[in-house]
Amino acid sequence: MSLLQLSGTGFLALVLWKLFRRLTRPRNPLEDVAGPEKEHWLKGNYHRIFQDGWDYNLQLAEKYGGAVKIHGLLGTLQLYVSDPRALHNIVVKEQHIFEETDMFILGNKLIFGEGLISTLGDQHRKQRKMLTPVFSLANMRDLLPVIQPIADKMRDVLLGLIPPGEDPHEIDLVPWMSRGTLEYVCQANLGYTFHALEPDKTNEYAKAVRNLSPTALSIILLRPFVPFFVRNFSLHLRNQLVEYLPITRLRVQLHELRRIVRVMDRVSHEIFAEKKAAMLGHGAATSGEVSSGGNLGERMRGKDIMSIMLRANASSDDTDRLTDEELLGQVNTIIFAGFETTTIAVCRTLYLLAEKPTVQAQLRSEVRRAKREYAAAQGLSDVRWEDVDLPYDVLMGLPFLDAILRETLRVYPPTSLMSRTTRKDTMLPLQFPVRSASGAMISEIALPANTNVIISILAANHNKEVWGADADEWRPARWLTPTGERIRIGEDGDGVVREGDAPAEGAPGNRNGVKYPGVYASMMTFLGGGRACIGFKFAEMEMKQILTTLLSTMHFALPSGADEHGNRKQIRWKMNGLQVPVLDPPAGDGHTPQVPLDVRRVRAEDFLS
Repeated sequence: MSLLQLSGTGFLALVLWKLFRRLTRPRNPLEDVAGPEKEHWLKGNYHRIFQDGWDYNLQLAEKYGGAVKIHGLLGTLQLYVSDPRALHNIVVKEQHIFEETDMFILGNKLIFGEGLISTLGDQHRKQRKMLTPVFSLANMRDLLPVIQPIADKMRDVLLGLIPPGEDPHEIDLVPWMSRGTLEYVCQANLGYTFHALEPDKTNEYAKAVRNLSPTALSIILLRPFVPFFVRNFSLHLRNQLVEYLPITRLRVQLHELRRIVRVMDRVSHEIFAEKKAAMLGHGAATSGEVSSGGNLGERMRGKDIMSIMLRANASSDDTDRLTDEELLGQVNTIIFAGFETTTIAVCRTLYLLAEKPTVQAQLRSEVRRAKREYAAAQGLSDVRWEDVDLPYDVLMGLPFLDAILRETLRVYPPTSLMSRTTRKDTMLPLQFPVRSASGAMISEIALPANTNVIISILAANHNKEVWGADADEWRPARWLTPTGERIRIGEDGDGVVREGDAPAEGAPGNRNGVKYPGVYASMMTFLGGGRACIGFKFAEMEMKQILTTLLSTMHFALPSGADEHGNRKQIRWKMNGLQVPVLDPPAGDGHTPQVPLDVRRVRAEDFLS
């Protein structure tokens, strides 16, 4: 029997086994939960949720409430959840029951190794214990001035793209924001540069990281089958199976994904070896560590996240110390987790500001006022206000900037969906009862072991019961007092919601004491509990630094030009796991990520005061 026949027989056996289990197992309690009818015998409703499903996701929650039955692959029943109490149970109270799915863990392990997003249980907790102090506010304060040259370089590159006498000029922001955020995560987290903002330089690793997400998303419907093939076939056999795939498109995409992973693995080994050698005192800076701002090693002086982590690990007890394999797994994990979503968030914010020029002018005025006040306080009379670098506490405390970023991350979360699976039978309580399939109201749902649960970050952030009737509206003012001050959220007023924090009176996302368990401003964008995004404070700092730097010198507007056939350019954000900006046909292909905006130098009329 050939390899292709063997694999085909195995796959058919898997399908038949699942169908047999479905027909012979006891009645699933999820059958009593209301939800849409199954649309496809194989894909169920899965494709509607994960492929360009913005409207569909919001309609699910609007029609059925905070807990919805959906049909997954091969007819498996899954629960789609956005109810606040249910999500508190899932990510905080019973997170040991609601673990990441096998396809998520094993898929990430194939790509990133033994990193934070590829581990479970005690191993994950040990890694998180090591990494959490690394992202402390003290480290963020030290890091901010060191990475300011990256934002300055982004500004200079964009200004350099505007030809003399041509003002404004259309610029696609996606490639440059992507390059800039990649430099941020590489320099700040690894103390390493790939010169991504150098237009005349190309880097194999930088290109691989940028192509990872679109390549992986193009084969997202294959992810549920990853556990079966990982557990039943060796790496050699899996590689052979790819060669026998009858669908050319999938075979090509899997080849590309394999190439990307190999590049990332090779370079991450090199970076890790250099960082470890430098920590031990017998390593020298390489050509990769020389940036346009001088020697990066001298500028960072061990303040990068990886150096801090290596020192902390070396001084830890044996029981808490991570292995080299685990430390190595953090390299690609940190880069990927902090790069793609930040790119999307910055592009979305600039797009919204281009849509709303008055809001853009108000924000720019706040930035100018803050820079002038700081310059005066520091006696920097010979420095132009545009060139003033704000320190951490001033930057993070700008009320309108904070409101804009919070509202953008709430309404348009870069990642809209996450999945969990139940490790044993459990009851899931609901804050807001939902109607069952029979019409009765239910306030808790029985979930058998191995039930997949989809966490809808998007629906949670748009829940009108929690955020108000205007939850779908992008309105930064909801985060401000009538006098324009920032509404305090969290014990320290910094937006970080910690377990046990008292609800802030009048704070968004808090209706009569009902709120979501999100770690950031009570929203679910960065999740909550033991698997919340560990680097969200760095991401927030990075985005604010980029925005204040760019807006100080540039004005952004929606594209006014047309393509060569006279078609106007309409930007649309597709929801394919991540929010992806594309140009709708006929001006665009509807697939290639791009945000073309008209960019010009700032004028006097671009301020409100």
